[in-house]
Amino acid sequence: MTPRTRRAAAISGLACATLVLSACGSGFDDKPSQAPQQSGGQVNLQILIGSSGEAETAAVKQAAQTWASSAGAAATVTPAQDLAQQLGQAFAGDNPPDVFYVDASRFADYASVGALEPYGDKISQPDDFYPSLRTAFTRDGKLYCAPKDFSTLALIVNKDLWSKAGLGDADVPTTWEQLTSVGEKLKAKGVTPLAIGPTRDRVGAFMVQAGGWLTSPDGKQATADSPQNLAALDYVRSLVSAKLARYPDQLDAGWGGEAFGKGKAAMTIEGNWIKGALKADFPDVKYSVHELPAGPKGKGTLSFTNCWGISSKSKHKEQAISFVEAMTKADQQMTFAKAFGVMPSRQSAKAAYTAEFPDDGPFVNGADYAQGPVNAPKMDSVLADFDTGLQQLATTAPKTLLQRTQKNIQAALGTS
Repeated sequence: MTPRTRRAAAISGLACATLVLSACGSGFDDKPSQAPQQSGGQVNLQILIGSSGEAETAAVKQAAQTWASSAGAAATVTPAQDLAQQLGQAFAGDNPPDVFYVDASRFADYASVGALEPYGDKISQPDDFYPSLRTAFTRDGKLYCAPKDFSTLALIVNKDLWSKAGLGDADVPTTWEQLTSVGEKLKAKGVTPLAIGPTRDRVGAFMVQAGGWLTSPDGKQATADSPQNLAALDYVRSLVSAKLARYPDQLDAGWGGEAFGKGKAAMTIEGNWIKGALKADFPDVKYSVHELPAGPKGKGTLSFTNCWGISSKSKHKEQAISFVEAMTKADQQMTFAKAFGVMPSRQSAKAAYTAEFPDDGPFVNGADYAQGPVNAPKMDSVLADFDTGLQQLATTAPKTLLQRTQKNIQAALGTS
């Protein structure tokens, strides 16, 4: 399953989970739950994860057993087949796991109905988490949960196609103007310059570089219809119209990484998950990683992250917090990084990570200026509509798309 199809499945699962949570919303409120805590006997912590594969499952199970042995407890780690759907069903059945992965793009849906325990500031050194990751899991001034790890977008360059077009290291674009210029040089050599996914999870980076985004930092106001976002979409449209950027399906590929791996584009914009995909499917491709070109307002990228959510109905909150504490220590995060390729969410682990993975510097550096997913509930259909508009950007006026998205976000937020 490609990252693109995984995302489609996630959206479908989220829609289901949101409906289930809404249906059972009367069982929650927006205040921390005072669920009765287990007072005797051995605690058996139930942990539900959305695993990327066998390596992640094995690493989390090992870490959980190490914690359990030291804590005098038991810990059962279950990799979900469909995390969003299974969580929704568990909450509806009033039997949620104690600890579970929460994707930043779904966080507000869970937090808004009181499903999450806001424990984030009870973790030691909460300020050590990157500020952009803290923001992703903050609602009404409360850090609800500890960021687990993160990814950012960067510019991936095919070294062979680059050199064949007569380009060198100095030609790697650092601004929009340079991206256009080098794109024209590549196109003149018969090479598709850039493969980019036609969704907010890729195009949105240009919005951040222009100083815009879809909602205000607190997720309470719609900001889609802004001059900054218009400048970003106008620029992306100019790339697409001139065929300096192509969508993956225009290159017979399922996602940007596949188009890049097949040599159908000299550049792509993807996250650090592309490393594993290229190693597995296109091991002979030589590439380099760079921070994304800066826009009118400077550098900008997107971050993708999960947190360790704790159920507000858990009977083992003290043990759950202890477990998360162990999972988010810098050395444990480095163990996870080596096991399955994630980047630590703690700033104190940055030096160790970049020493271990020096080529990942551009991804890690992006944390300093990254924008997380829209932090507001009931947004999946709104954002899906926005993505549909982006797919038709070559024939849709950006202003029209942004005005429609603005109205849709306002309706979802109840501010229209």
